[in-house]
Amino acid sequence: MPTSEEIERRVAEADAPRSAKRSAAAQRIGDLATRHAEIAAQLNDVERELGEALAESSDVIDIDELAEFTEVPATDLARWLDTGKPASTKRKKPANSGSRTKKTTQPPKTTTAKTVSTPRPLAAAPTPTADTLAASSSAAQ
Repeated sequence: MPTSEEIERRVAEADAPRSAKRSAAAQRIGDLATRHAEIAAQLNDVERELGEALAESSDVIDIDELAEFTEVPATDLARWLDTGKPASTKRKKPANSGSRTKKTTQPPKTTTAKTVSTPRPLAAAPTPTADTLAASSSAAQ
């Protein structure tokens, strides 16, 4: 019979290849995710620069001409142009504007209670009388 230490060593030995594969997989995924984040940040920077360049050149050349000359789809150019534009700030409308009519509130809906029929009481068993008690006690003797 193996000792506790021997069992622990055997389990660790059996788990070592799987643990090494799991560790390698986690490291690879972590490295790729970091690389992805870096490339995505670079791509965002390039798209922003494209948008700025498109906005700056819009007074001398339009999207359709650029698409024709560069063979870049006009939809991509338009998207990049929108990316380079500063974000517009939206004003919130006042919550209680005078032009709107007030909504009338409906009274809460009430539910009607369902009536549940109660079962009828069972007929009571006959109560023994003094005569039946005397008769049963004399028969028992």
